Amino acid sequence: MNQVKRVVIVGGTHGNELTGIYLVQKFDRAPELIARSTFETIALLANPKACEIGRRYVDIDLNRCFRQQDLDNPHLASYEAQRAKEIYRSFSSINTQQQNLIIDLHSTTSNMGLTFILASHHPFNLQLAAHLTSVYPHLKLLASPTNHQDSPLLRSISELGGTLEVGAVPQGVLDASLFQQTEQVIRTILDCVETYNQGTMPVATNPLTIYHSIRAIDYPRNENGEIEAMIHPQLQYKDYEALNPGDPMFLTFDGESVLYEGTATVYPIFINEAAYYEKGMAMCFTQKQIVSHGS
Repeated sequence: MNQVKRVVIVGGTHGNELTGIYLVQKFDRAPELIARSTFETIALLANPKACEIGRRYVDIDLNRCFRQQDLDNPHLASYEAQRAKEIYRSFSSINTQQQNLIIDLHSTTSNMGLTFILASHHPFNLQLAAHLTSVYPHLKLLASPTNHQDSPLLRSISELGGTLEVGAVPQGVLDASLFQQTEQVIRTILDCVETYNQGTMPVATNPLTIYHSIRAIDYPRNENGEIEAMIHPQLQYKDYEALNPGDPMFLTFDGESVLYEGTATVYPIFINEAAYYEKGMAMCFTQKQIVSHGS
């Protein structure tokens, strides 16, 4: 692989996720914090208008605007659709013909801790992930099966890098501990890219535990589409923990448990994420895989 020429640290893809917004603003004020000698580093505020009004988005979710067919569609004229096209033109590895690495900063109301969502299974990403988990053993790794052409997510504009997701933190709130942890991971990623470009990237051989997204799970609903049950108290805040057949998933308003009826153990994430109520998503099921580096 050629050297990484540019790293783009993206905050404010969602205007009410303050960790990334305030980190980007900090890096704008003090660019020496993210400067390295072998590549350019850019701090990008992805959705300025949404950040100004403190909402997730203005018209539509920016992090659902990056499908290739949408980027190529001249009739999509919402603010976020236009902003996605601008970001793609400026920072897509395909468009710029250089190795760009994207770090898209997000926060979640779910108890996800520090999670790095791989943009792809590129060998560089796996080596980076192995290094990150050797430095931060509590950091979780998440992979999505969606390929780049079909993905609506901002991180899909480059196969290098991914999303750094932190929680639990309420929307519109700063959490100092998570802010500092996120900044520390960013600096570690930048240092790792620097050593890669210099040919001295540390070789981490620790096995990787990667959670693979399977499918989204909606809340139980009635014929009118109204929610009929809540996340069960025994499942709340249990992101990345095993959910076994017969375990309670939901609790109806009358106090009846709704059990998990699958046949295999899964590991739910994004449990009760506030932003996903509108998307019909109560949680996402994942499978856990332990792999040797490079396999």
